[in-house]
Amino acid sequence: MKLLFLPMAIFLMALLYSSVGHGGASGYLAAMALFGVPPEIMRPSALTLNLIVSLIAALQFYREGHFSWRLFSMFAAASIPAAYLGGSIHLPTRVYKPLVGCVLLFAAWRLWTSLRGGSEEVKDPPLALALLLGGLIGLLSGLTGVGGGIFLSPLLILAGWATARQTAGISAAFIFVNSAAGLMGNPASLRLLPSSFPFWAAAALIGGLIGSELGRRRLPPRTLRRVLALVLVVAGLKMIFG
Repeated sequence: MKLLFLPMAIFLMALLYSSVGHGGASGYLAAMALFGVPPEIMRPSALTLNLIVSLIAALQFYREGHFSWRLFSMFAAASIPAAYLGGSIHLPTRVYKPLVGCVLLFAAWRLWTSLRGGSEEVKDPPLALALLLGGLIGLLSGLTGVGGGIFLSPLLILAGWATARQTAGISAAFIFVNSAAGLMGNPASLRLLPSSFPFWAAAALIGGLIGSELGRRRLPPRTLRRVLALVLVVAGLKMIFG
């Protein structure tokens, strides 16, 4: 049963998350936990799947012009070293997971209630503030074991620093570099990938291709924001109750 239904769950997570420029690590972790995958396998598997899907999404949104190197670099410059630092800090699970979950649920609520505005006008963030927030997001990413897109996406949209599609493209690249940094910090963990991982990777690849195609061309900005709000609710509930 696991050999069939877990790849299906990974496919659905990849499709949903990639449509808003996310890699889907929190969704893969939830799916693997549901099917009883051992914890030592979950983290490297989720990060590797994250790399596949976020790279697909980043390339798709970049090809359509929904990307800003300047904005990406402003946040990524501080997030990558901070993610290394976060990975070395071990907070009690009972402390950080409910806290992060509540933050994500609040962000989902703010995104949903802001849908009535519909404006795609953007402004540049102050460099110092972007570096500070990027560092904080990187730290949270290292602490929680996700790529950071679930924190960056609502921030970019709610602050008016990027359009919905630009947010998807920037978040996908942001997730890719943070996930790569996490894996490079512990390359030995890749030896723990199970023999069934190629099936998981294929499912993520197909879901990522379909989801990113929907996100970059077919879903209107308001729908993208609704999907992102749904993703944040799923991730937030997973953090609190997972």
